[in-house]
Amino acid sequence: MDRRADRGIAAPLPRDIRKTAIDPDYWYPLARSRDIPRGGKKGVSFAGEPIVLARTETGHIFALEDRCAHRQVPLSLGEVRGERLLCGYHCWAYNTAGACINVPYLDKDKSLPNGVKSYPCVEAYGLVFVYPGDVNAAGIERFPHIPTWGDPAYKTRYLDRRIDCHYSFMHENLMDMNHQFLHRSLMGSINPTALDIREGDGWVEVDYTFHRARGKQPIGEKFMLGRRSKAPNAKSEAREDKDIMTIRTGYPYQTLQFWTAGSSEPALDLWNAYVPIDAEQRKNHTFGLMMVRKPGVPGAIHLLWPFIIAFTNGIFGQDEDIVEAEQRAFDAQGEDRNNEIFPIIQKLRHLLVTQGRPIPGVE
Repeated sequence: MDRRADRGIAAPLPRDIRKTAIDPDYWYPLARSRDIPRGGKKGVSFAGEPIVLARTETGHIFALEDRCAHRQVPLSLGEVRGERLLCGYHCWAYNTAGACINVPYLDKDKSLPNGVKSYPCVEAYGLVFVYPGDVNAAGIERFPHIPTWGDPAYKTRYLDRRIDCHYSFMHENLMDMNHQFLHRSLMGSINPTALDIREGDGWVEVDYTFHRARGKQPIGEKFMLGRRSKAPNAKSEAREDKDIMTIRTGYPYQTLQFWTAGSSEPALDLWNAYVPIDAEQRKNHTFGLMMVRKPGVPGAIHLLWPFIIAFTNGIFGQDEDIVEAEQRAFDAQGEDRNNEIFPIIQKLRHLLVTQGRPIPGVE
């Protein structure tokens, strides 16, 4: 047994966390559904692999390798006609499975060339999900379940941001609520307390409660999390007497739920996926669903929504700046030199490394 953890010292990771690739054997959102209308297409990327998302004129969404088999130019520069995608260079035609079904100038007695790779593609939660991994792996059966999406008791905000950092920085930033000092200009002085840490096969999670030491609750936060019916009882050991935030990384996704004291349903339910863009995985596209519970007054959420957007934009902006600064520090040093002492982050880092894979060509 390694007793270093008992002394607050993390056991060494099997590889540098920032040089760990995300496991492709999961479903990843690569676009918003609204960004791909009928007859439209969009070029995206997963870990350096170019993918074109296209929607046929009958509404069927599909995903192909974004390289024409002929001259390797992006198919996303082409055109959707009917149920096929045409390369914009020589008009080679591909069906939704990636097979080349027509070359306009090819003699009819000649065999058609090979097509391009296709990817399993599913539309859900207003997002377009692609499975970039091994279709024979178990991950293809593990589609994310987000029960509060579409619940009429909640209003959903979509998060859709490119952030220039390795996906692991995103997991650490959200999981470690000790960084509340970063948000002091927006939230005042907040003291978090970690109540419980749990872990299992492929997941870790932590419960927090909070105490505001100085400053008033921002109006956007109040509208989003609700006005407390009573002040949390800091001395009570009972969960129902405290505001509780539970943050969970269920690999490769991350969730945050917030319950006000005494409530049976979360006031906030957040689901995030951090999708690597480049081959070295130093950039990610964050797709998120932020479900905010509606107040009791019908229609009030729509009046409050601009305040919630402004508040969360401020928080997200500060988080984005700091994780990109972390990435720049890593790039300058060439290795992860973090001296991590918080137990939940030690467990999270171990999870991300052991569930991930080496990045090809990166030592």
